Amino acid sequence: MTQGTSHDERVHILGIRHHGPGSARAVATVLAELDPEIVLIEGPPELDAVAPLAMAAGMRPPVAGLVYAVDAPATASFYPMAVFSPEWVALRWALEHDREVRFLDLPANVALVLGDSDDGTDDPDAQPPMDPIKTLATAAGFDDAERWWEDAVELRYHGMDVFHAVLDAMRTLREGHVPDLRTRRREAAMRRVLRVALRSEAERIAVVCGAWHAPVLVPSEFPTQTADTQLLKGLRTAKVAATWVPWTSTRLARMSGYGAGIESPGWYHHLFTAPDEVVSRWLVRVARLLRREQHDVSSAAVIEAVRLAYTLSAIRDRPHPGLPEVLESCQAALCGGSNVPMRLVARKLLVGDILGRVPRETPMVPLAMDLAKTRKRLRLKQSAAEQQLDLDLRTETNLARSKLLHRLLLLDVRWGERADTSRGKGTFRESWTLEWTPELEVALIEASGYGTTIESAATAVVAARTLEADIAELSVLVETTLTADLPAALGGVLAALDERAARQHDTTRLMAAVEPMARVRRYGNVRRADTEVVQRVLTGIVTRIAIGLPAACTALDEEAAAEVRELVDAVQRGIGLLDQEELRVVWYGALRSVADRQSVPGLIAGRAVRLLLDAGLVDVTDAAARLSRQLSLAADATQAAGWLEGFLSGEAALLVHEPELLEIVDEWATGVNGELFDHLLPLLRRTFAEFSATERRDIGLRVRRIDRGEGAAGGRGDDGDLDHERASLVVPRILELLR
Repeated sequence: MTQGTSHDERVHILGIRHHGPGSARAVATVLAELDPEIVLIEGPPELDAVAPLAMAAGMRPPVAGLVYAVDAPATASFYPMAVFSPEWVALRWALEHDREVRFLDLPANVALVLGDSDDGTDDPDAQPPMDPIKTLATAAGFDDAERWWEDAVELRYHGMDVFHAVLDAMRTLREGHVPDLRTRRREAAMRRVLRVALRSEAERIAVVCGAWHAPVLVPSEFPTQTADTQLLKGLRTAKVAATWVPWTSTRLARMSGYGAGIESPGWYHHLFTAPDEVVSRWLVRVARLLRREQHDVSSAAVIEAVRLAYTLSAIRDRPHPGLPEVLESCQAALCGGSNVPMRLVARKLLVGDILGRVPRETPMVPLAMDLAKTRKRLRLKQSAAEQQLDLDLRTETNLARSKLLHRLLLLDVRWGERADTSRGKGTFRESWTLEWTPELEVALIEASGYGTTIESAATAVVAARTLEADIAELSVLVETTLTADLPAALGGVLAALDERAARQHDTTRLMAAVEPMARVRRYGNVRRADTEVVQRVLTGIVTRIAIGLPAACTALDEEAAAEVRELVDAVQRGIGLLDQEELRVVWYGALRSVADRQSVPGLIAGRAVRLLLDAGLVDVTDAAARLSRQLSLAADATQAAGWLEGFLSGEAALLVHEPELLEIVDEWATGVNGELFDHLLPLLRRTFAEFSATERRDIGLRVRRIDRGEGAAGGRGDDGDLDHERASLVVPRILELLR
């Protein structure tokens, strides 16, 4: 240190806006001019250990420093950086010039375990948090803080003068302001790191921090070291680890919920990286995007858009066209005034779907390394953009991909979600929607407590769930274990399923187990698994359901009846998956008992009759007689409406092609008194809403014939509506075509 140089002269405070390209340019300029020996950057000191990786060949922003509690990985904090983040620019400059670089902030081992009481939320001296940028914008006469910051900083790339101005502005804003306790502790921790740097021989120290903190980091304005020590004394700590993880441009956006988010990360990236002609280059990118999406955009339109952007900025007295001017020019000159193409521009260019990358030497938990290796072997690309993956399970690679995605779901690493598509619903097909998000990195760390490989960790998760699962949960777990191909876990789940099925006395829980077990039995051959144990357990469960079903359907309230009705349908679907006559006989025997039982709620009894009718075990005449009894004037109207709902749910063809049933329903509906009908109307609307518009129209036409006294079957069946004279004109031509 040169003798006589004061602390204030040695320390240069660069107050920045997080993720501001103008701030980033100014930081780069000032660091080149100052050439400091030490660079301090706002961030937890734990990142010091992984800071050198920012220069590794495989590192590509956006990335985030991740610090997590070793014993509770879900307790974690991200510190995102993009190529246009001032912190990233400072870090890269220091590493490129072989300068000492450290992070200064409250250590994460403290910050991650601070509770509400530690935050000082009840501190009587603390004042509400202030948005300094918004406050300055308002003082300057701007109603848009983003626009003011662009005009004052982002579009004016000055050197140290900008940081002097920011420091003075923040010093003025902080006069008389008492921050909350957490902020005071953070700033005390920052000063602690800065004091250590001041004890070195460095002549120039650059501090890159959020603009709000700049005034309290000026050495001449430091409180006493004792005061700072007292603020940090006695705080709880946790064991933490730090690493880098890929980040996404979407997660940089404010709409993602990120606290320091920005409106348009794609635009800021362009502002920072474009060497010249920022507006022209941006509008050319927009034109290329629109052309790829089959929008006609001429070169003349691009030139006009550039002119319009500069004209708007001149009219508004702005130093340079900002984002509002550029977007308005895009819509007017390139999109014909329509905002529809602008949504594409916003999604693809203003925000984007860039996924960063970290080098191989980045510290990873073994589970994350196993996923990376498996993903590379299976040629699955991590992407921040949503992508569709259709798998044919008859190929080895696709089957392995399916197993991996199912195992990750067990670990709650939801990289892929099953997608419902109109095609590919056969036994041998699966469709997935894949999207990689930074939060999945934390999920991997959290799941690493179960094992070091995806397979072993998923196996351990299944074993843990098996201990507490009931019969219904176990049946789903069997299916999940099978699709994930975890043979070491499957035996334990099946054994638990067999044991708990024998002890289960709740018929409804047994019913919930049938459909997933039937899927396992039906589709197990695709996964090449032995499902004979499942068949044995399933046969026993269906037998016990048949015995207990009538009692389980008795004396239920409306909500419970609806739940049991859903379970009846689920068992029906499960039985339908299997071509096993013995199970059908047992099941339909139980349904007949329910249909004949007087104390069963109408919703369930009606459903039982309908299922028996569809199976051909009850004929239309019998069904009509039951319907007539239920809808008689002497019957309870609410019970009758429930019976009707259960009976009619499904295909409307029953009413369209069975006029006898339709006439009974029509007679009952028209005979109910008005007040009661208003009460029953929601039930009827819910029932008929399940039918298609065409089916409802056909039913309406047949009801109209009933009103005319023609009967529901009248009209078409007796040729009453047929014009023979007109028909004779086309018959010869039809016969000619048929020949």
